[in-house]
Amino acid sequence: MPGLLYLVATPIGNLEDITYRAVRVLGEADVIACEDTRQTRKLLDHYGIQKPTVSYHEHNEAERTQDLLTRLAGGTTVALVSDAGMPLVSDPGYRLVRAAIDAGVTVHPVPGPSASLAALAASGLPTDAFYFGGFLPAKTGQRARALEALAEEEATLVFYEAPHRILEALEAVETVLGPRPVVVAREITKLHEEFLRGTAREVRDQLAARDSVKGEITLLIGRATSPPPDETPIEEAVDTLVRSGMARMDAIKQVARKRGLSKREVYKHVL
Repeated sequence: MPGLLYLVATPIGNLEDITYRAVRVLGEADVIACEDTRQTRKLLDHYGIQKPTVSYHEHNEAERTQDLLTRLAGGTTVALVSDAGMPLVSDPGYRLVRAAIDAGVTVHPVPGPSASLAALAASGLPTDAFYFGGFLPAKTGQRARALEALAEEEATLVFYEAPHRILEALEAVETVLGPRPVVVAREITKLHEEFLRGTAREVRDQLAARDSVKGEITLLIGRATSPPPDETPIEEAVDTLVRSGMARMDAIKQVARKRGLSKREVYKHVL
């Protein structure tokens, strides 16, 4: 009979944030597939779990999937973990899960910590509807277009962000989405956990005043609301978006949509 594939959520910081079931499954698995074996070994040693591990990350995902699939077909029980949180959520694993399902292998999720959900719960922003977008694009123009596509989403927006890009991301939020409430959740469950709240500009100013920004970051943005009429001259509104990295035609479309005008009307003003 085929083996079993378990998707095991692991702590996002505090090693106590793991379920009894997760510890049991890791202790009973034949092999543990890890994003980083050194990182996972710290967790396994903490709980006295002595099981073989293999690396499974974005650079070896294709070849390792076939290896693990062969093991599963032979009856092996595999536990898949990421460095932190739930596997597959902005982490490797989809290829293996899809292949396992296609091969008739049973896949069991073992739920637990999630940075996005923990940040959302403590953010103070509405939680009845939310959109998780993984990591925002690193390039300025692509980031602006991604935010623009979500401008009318009536849900709290949740993203992961790298510390060296958070200032640029907040600047893009201010430019594209305006003065919405924003929360930056940093180092959740760790020693230096903090939540910064305010508009994108206010939070950015707090972070910019520091010598550096470090740690794991979750960025949350309040849902779309009906804004007051924009009195900024059309030409100036378009130029502001273009300076933020947005293509001119995309900027024209955004200004037209927000003001209830046709693209032709805005284009005439710009000319």
